[in-house]
Amino acid sequence: MDIQVTLSFLGRTEEALAFYGRAIAAVTVFLQRFRDCPDPAQRRPGFEDKIFHATFRVGATEIMASDCGCENQSTTGHFGGFALALRTDTPQQAERFFAALSAGGQVELPLMKTFFATRYGIVTDRFGVSWKIMTEPDSCSCDG
Repeated sequence: MDIQVTLSFLGRTEEALAFYGRAIAAVTVFLQRFRDCPDPAQRRPGFEDKIFHATFRVGATEIMASDCGCENQSTTGHFGGFALALRTDTPQQAERFFAALSAGGQVELPLMKTFFATRYGIVTDRFGVSWKIMTEPDSCSCDG
């Protein structure tokens, strides 16, 4: 048994997948649009080009994404109550990912050295997803 994260981007999934591909080297491993659903009951008039289901991979982690529900909600939805933790291999990688995710987003806690991490910061990206970026001390051989 396992739990997998599913993110609903309220009509912006395709844009989010492209953004995460550029920002943190995410790879889309599966994508199905509403128009391609084998179950006609799942097809939504006017939403044929929206994403019914997608899976993207960041490192070894797979995350599911969808526009399901976008026909009943505004496209200004906001995620809340959770964050995705992205552990990086080096401080330089943390800095690069933090900067990319910050573009159009909101820095909640600037990326810095802490007592528990060589780099740690929190950013809410332009889609409203909270990211905790960190490089653990034993992950690198640097002091700063």
